[in-house]
Amino acid sequence: MILKPDYNLENIYAINLEELKKRGIKNILFDLDSTIMASKSGCYSPETRQWLDNVRKDFFIAIVSNNNNPAYVEKVKACTDFPCIFSAHKPDINVAQAFMREHGLNAKETAFVGDRPLTDILCGKRLGCMTILVDSITAKTENLPTRFVRKLERITIKK
Repeated sequence: MILKPDYNLENIYAINLEELKKRGIKNILFDLDSTIMASKSGCYSPETRQWLDNVRKDFFIAIVSNNNNPAYVEKVKACTDFPCIFSAHKPDINVAQAFMREHGLNAKETAFVGDRPLTDILCGKRLGCMTILVDSITAKTENLPTRFVRKLERITIKK
């Protein structure tokens, strides 16, 4: 099934980086909001910042986000010292594919990590990447309507 991720994990911290290396993964493309940053916060938690710095020791990393709010984009760029793509139009692959070409990234050596099956996982699958679905980085504090929508979305990948 095209929406079924290769891995379905609790959060980014559950990603087994050693296993990714063994499987030949050299690059990790992350969704931004709710994946590695609290939605619309514009800053990383200290735990996430430290985790990303650790990931960068062994992997090329980048953000692929659909967000296109200019003020927010600038806020994110100010606290991010690795490549970021905004207005990616996921699940469309054109923007992400152009970025991958520009940086010489091979899809078979790339993992695509996100919190949404219908945008992130579909985009990653269409690119030919390994896909990792994670729950929201702020799952424990999200409001009930948001949690409900997330559960509905995940029904599509259970089969």
